Order: sequence, then structure tokens, then C-alpha cells
Amino acid sequence: MAMASPPSPRLLCALLGDRLGALSARPLLRAAAPGRGHRRVTCQATRTLSSLVDALFNRRSRDDSLENNPRRLRPGKVSPRLTVPSHIQQPPYVNSRQRPQMNGGPEIHDEKGIECMRASGKLAAQVLKFAGTLVNPGITTDEIDKAVHQMIIDNGAYPSPLGYCGFPKSVCTSVNECICHGIPDSRPLEDGDIINIDVTVYLNGYHGDTSATFLCGDVDDEAKKLVQVTKESLDKAISICAPGVEINRIGRTIQDYADKFKYGVVQQFVGHGVGKVFHCEPAVLHFRNSEKGRMILNQTFTIEPMLTIGSTNSSIWSDDWTAVTEDGSLSAQFEHTLLITEDGVEILTQC
Repeated sequence: MAMASPPSPRLLCALLGDRLGALSARPLLRAAAPGRGHRRVTCQATRTLSSLVDALFNRRSRDDSLENNPRRLRPGKVSPRLTVPSHIQQPPYVNSRQRPQMNGGPEIHDEKGIECMRASGKLAAQVLKFAGTLVNPGITTDEIDKAVHQMIIDNGAYPSPLGYCGFPKSVCTSVNECICHGIPDSRPLEDGDIINIDVTVYLNGYHGDTSATFLCGDVDDEAKKLVQVTKESLDKAISICAPGVEINRIGRTIQDYADKFKYGVVQQFVGHGVGKVFHCEPAVLHFRNSEKGRMILNQTFTIEPMLTIGSTNSSIWSDDWTAVTEDGSLSAQFEHTLLITEDGVEILTQC
């Protein structure tokens, strides 16, 4: 899931169900671009846990106008929330009116924790792979959500997005200009669409978080190129990970690669620490930055760049979740959960 951005970039995160925020001139955990008809909310970022949560869940400016473009996304009908068997362990935030408590430090694991992270990561990868096979013209994102939900609970896990700060579904489905946090609904996929499916599972007390952008039917070359370059930017960022490496190198690597193709890098949503807690530090910025912090042995976090063909600014629908590019241009995203090892890095969310 993708997190939003307020005044201090080090607190940003791109998560599945976090409230969206946006960066202003400087990277913020959550800032909103001012404009007529927009509401602006800015978080005062501090290093306290409560401020971190506020920053991650604030809202950005809203702009639900669809203009006159027939290809622009329209909200569909959202079906009732799916149920999870009572025997399946649920994250602490489920059914709570309280915002999830954020762990102020990174997730560093012992051997048992690493094995649990591998298990949750593997399941998330398998679910995502399955979800990708469902992508065809005519299927609704709600049908994808139901299939993903069933596979997750059949494997004894909980779909982490479900009930996270009120998110109503088990997966995020972000189509075309949707940057992240798209809510599955009744809209059928169309020939030529691209769709990011963001899967997080909670298995044995640990979250595994991953996403990929899939092609639906006959997709034009422009969209294919965006998807390819976004995937390659993630791969390049992963390749530089190792103990002691500065985390800000991730953003520089992604930005340098995106610049070669004149793609924009979304700053409002970032990667994050993940493990027993869905979202925690470090905030992994996907653009050039000078934030401090180095990778630590046995640490787990996500990298999840979002690239756009046009504007990198987002507008949030009235559902308080769906983030779309303000100009309607295409956006693509890929994500992996990573483990820092003695030899470098291990991708936990691959089959």
C-alpha cells in the first residue's frame, strides 16, 4: 500500500491502505496542493509516533472532476465488505476506531522473524501472481478483490488492507491514471487498460507487501513502456541495497533512471518499514533526497516507485483513498518487500 507525504520526507510511506497525502515544494509526509475547490491539510511532522501516524494518514487536496474525457476513471459501485473466518489471526487495527499505532523504529528481525517474513512474503507473491492471471477485459476489480480475498483466507492469512483505517476491501486496484489506493468496485476492465494490484497479507503476525502493474488486453506502446521502465526502476533500486548503504540512494537511483525517459516520480507516496507492523520507519523516498539513515542487517522494508507519463501531482477522490494524477495521465507502480542480508538483499515477495 502507498503512504502519503507531510513536512518531513523521512516519515512518508507508500502503503496499501494508508490515507493519502501530498508533498508541497519540499517532500512532506502529507501536504496538499492549494487550489480552488481544494481542501488543504498539512501535518506537522515530528519524530513522535503520534505525529508519524498523523502524517501518514492526513489527506491531500481533492479534485473529483472528471472533465470531459470518456477514458477518465469514474467511481463504480462498491460492494459490501467481505468477511474473514474468526480463527484467522487479525492485525490489531481491525475493527478499531483508533488509528494504528506506528512503530517509531525499523523492523529488525531474529531468525524466527525472518522465517515468518519469508512465509508472508511468499504468500503475498503467490496471491499477486494469481491476481495477475485474472486481468482481462470485462472482469471487474470487485471480482478480482473477491478472488484475492478467498485465496488469502484459504491460506490462513488476513488481507491486511481490509479494515485498515476504514479501507473497505482486501486489495488495492489502481487503474490507468490511479496512482495508488484504488478501491475495487463494479467497473469492468477495458481493453488497453493498465492496472496495479497491491497485495498485503498478514500471516502468523507478519505482513508481506507487494504490487505489480499488469496489462489488460491490447495495450499501446506508450503504456507498455511506462510499465516496463517502472519495473526496471524498482529492480535497479533493489540492486544497490546492502547493510550500511544510505537509504537515500534508493530515491536517487529511481529518479536518475526515470529521468532518462522523461517520466515523473510521484513524491506523495513512499516505501516503508514492514513486519509485525504494517507501516513503520524508515520512509523510503523514491526521488532524490538528502534524508539520513542507512540500511541495517536483518531489516525489512518496501520499495514501491510510482512513475507517471505526465503530472506527478495527485487528486484524492471523495472516498478519501483513490489517488489519481491530476491531469489524467497514466501511472504505474511496482513493489517488493526486502530483507537486508549479509550478502546484500533478499526479495521476500517473489515466487
